[in-house]
Amino acid sequence: MLFRTAQRPLLGLDITTSSVKLIELGRSGDTYRVESYAAEPTPVNSINEKAIIDVEAVGEAVRRAVKRSGARSRLAAVAISGDAAITKVIQMPRTLKETELEGQVELQADQYIPFPMEEVSFDFEVIGPSDKDQEMQDVLLVATRTENVEQRQAAVEAAGLGAKVVDVEPFALENACRLLTHQMPDNGSNHSVAVVDFGASSTTFSVLRDLKVIYTRDFAFGGQQLTEEIMRTYGLSLEEAGRAKKEGGLPSNYQPEVLDAFIDDMTQQVSRSLQFFLASGGGREQPEHIIVCGGCANIAGVSDLIASRVGIPTVKGDPLGQMKISSKAKAQGVHKDATALLTACGLALRSFD
Repeated sequence: MLFRTAQRPLLGLDITTSSVKLIELGRSGDTYRVESYAAEPTPVNSINEKAIIDVEAVGEAVRRAVKRSGARSRLAAVAISGDAAITKVIQMPRTLKETELEGQVELQADQYIPFPMEEVSFDFEVIGPSDKDQEMQDVLLVATRTENVEQRQAAVEAAGLGAKVVDVEPFALENACRLLTHQMPDNGSNHSVAVVDFGASSTTFSVLRDLKVIYTRDFAFGGQQLTEEIMRTYGLSLEEAGRAKKEGGLPSNYQPEVLDAFIDDMTQQVSRSLQFFLASGGGREQPEHIIVCGGCANIAGVSDLIASRVGIPTVKGDPLGQMKISSKAKAQGVHKDATALLTACGLALRSFD
């Protein structure tokens, strides 16, 4: 009863090219608890560049994850990639009533969205009074092609779930960063912190100031490149290479001939991302701290190596570090996968908005 919420919690469902990760959170006061968790491999060729190609295959992977997790909720929060979304802060008169605001936002949205409005799904949120004009308010507009939303809805529904929330990955990440404050100087207050989330096929580099994302960049680099190099070097199938990468058992030359080169690439990607950030606008300053997340963050010594190369203290991210964990979730290995659960956690936190 302690962690029961007024409404049944949403399942945070992170669908990527390599895996489907599902997490269910409960809350009591300021304390979160992992109620259930599971991860399932994504079927080969069912997702291409974050677009779902085979809805039924992805839906079946989601269904397996739900069954394994033992989750009771049948409502999920999913996310589209930041690349697939258009975000813009627009100004609206503060005098507008809520019913009038939606129509006015839609009229203005047409100026910023390069697609016919009938092909677009959009939403908005009032941020607050505008600094530019006291008579106006800032409104965050977010839009994407409807097909991006429908792909994810269809995959979720194929698994017997309902998509209650369709979020955008950078927003989910910002939401999840409150779970990393125990790893930030002064809990992130008045500090700049970079969060690097290494995925399977792409990586997201974000900089937060006061726990708000002020910069984000996605780039094509991820753990799949290491898997493919293991395949090539040792003549393994994709599945065998993935298993060997996680479980070990590779020849003694694996570290010097394959892994070290990949770690070097990781540090170069972080260094390059920092340069892009510093060049992205006037007054940019080097982040004071780096948190590395994603499956690649589990590679031994990688945080220390990044810190030594870029000269910024770096730690492996653990969004579950301050949480209680149910015995059911422990049995599914949630601790082992913790650093790769940033997006899934950010989505699950929508339960408490």
